[in-house]
Amino acid sequence: MAAAAPVSTPAPAPAPSPARAPLQAPAARPLPPGYTLHPGYPPVAAYLHLRAASGLAPKTPAQAAPVAAGSWYGCYVTFTPPNSDSDSDSNPSNGPERETEAGAAEIVAMGRIIGDGAWYFLIADMAVLPGHQRRGLGAAVLCRLLRHLRANAPCEGGGVYVTLFADEAGRALYRRCGFADPMPLHLGMMMPVGWEERWA
Repeated sequence: MAAAAPVSTPAPAPAPSPARAPLQAPAARPLPPGYTLHPGYPPVAAYLHLRAASGLAPKTPAQAAPVAAGSWYGCYVTFTPPNSDSDSDSNPSNGPERETEAGAAEIVAMGRIIGDGAWYFLIADMAVLPGHQRRGLGAAVLCRLLRHLRANAPCEGGGVYVTLFADEAGRALYRRCGFADPMPLHLGMMMPVGWEERWA
């Protein structure tokens, strides 16, 4: 008598993934006294100083000059000391963006969006002067950029692609605002320094 064939037991169906809670944009927080957020772009000298002083790669005046015309949207933060007669200790950063007139504003943070106005956008030039960091300025700039993008880009139906390069110091902020590592689906790539010589 032949042995009965083993009866295979079907594998249990995988448990359904828990529903993901919708991402909530961070609540807007008021800036500390003396700080004001403006739409637009810093002058070339202030732009160059902000990049270099905050640790971003330095750029030349020729590279900085087309920034405003080549961007989709930008904003920056100014600081006016509450006491216009205060000395340099109350205004911790120095550079070409600092005005010498009593009560004049100093440009201390910035950010911008480069994009086609349709579905592809890059957050760039996120910078805060070291003496003004850890005061919520970077978060204020990033939230303003994202809210402007949401209100003015054709986001209905999804498919709007927003990306950035995340330096280590800014990753926690970017994650709080909803940015995620796209690996393993996508890998960000860039041309290395000196690529121009190879393509001359």
